[in-house]
Amino acid sequence: MQTHSFFRRMAAMLAVLHVLMIVQIPLANAAMVGTGEVLAEQQQQVDRQQLLSMLDEQGVQEKLLSMGVDRSQVEGRINSLTSAELAQFNQQLSQAPAGASGVVGIIVLFLVIFIITDLLCATNIFNFVKCINR
Repeated sequence: MQTHSFFRRMAAMLAVLHVLMIVQIPLANAAMVGTGEVLAEQQQQVDRQQLLSMLDEQGVQEKLLSMGVDRSQVEGRINSLTSAELAQFNQQLSQAPAGASGVVGIIVLFLVIFIITDLLCATNIFNFVKCINR
């Protein structure tokens, strides 16, 4: 009789253990990925790489150093741009004139973005910009 109750308890414990294990299994969701979504993601990666490659130019590096902005801060901000911000930024870059004035335009555009993010409390690069949320 005691062996029978022991097996019942063991079976109940195993059943509870199995139920707990099943609850922890995540459900898989499958969906079709549209061509537009894939192309948009690829374009975003290309745009980001273009901006990061501009940081390798000597003129841009010198201008950033003269303004006291670290390259890692710029890279971090570029990597945190949303797809809409990235598209707008690259559109402005494509309209900017080429050459030395284009490099200055890029720097000014970076500074404007940094000032806006400082105002929104997303970054703290410039001490003279006060956060509007405080």
